[in-house]
Amino acid sequence: MNAEVVFTIGLNLLLGLAILLFIFRIVLTWYPQFDLQRGPLRLIALPTEPLLAPTRRLVPPLGGVDISPIIWVGIISLLREVLVGQQGLVHMLL
Repeated sequence: MNAEVVFTIGLNLLLGLAILLFIFRIVLTWYPQFDLQRGPLRLIALPTEPLLAPTRRLVPPLGGVDISPIIWVGIISLLREVLVGQQGLVHMLL
């Protein structure tokens, strides 16, 4: 495999993992009794919280529901499609 293919696959996997982590955060909002600062749930909170905290300041919870993880799933999905989709920028440049 050449470097371009490895880069494309790596970027695709990284963005897919980010989407998966934010989906876990969405599910975890349904269970507020779980402590995200302890145990294995910390592995989900640590990489996502730096993006969620500023988003919560811009878009406060609506009706008590935190929609910031949903916003990030949309942003990263769009970014993934634009960069590594079938006609994405990475494919056109490489």
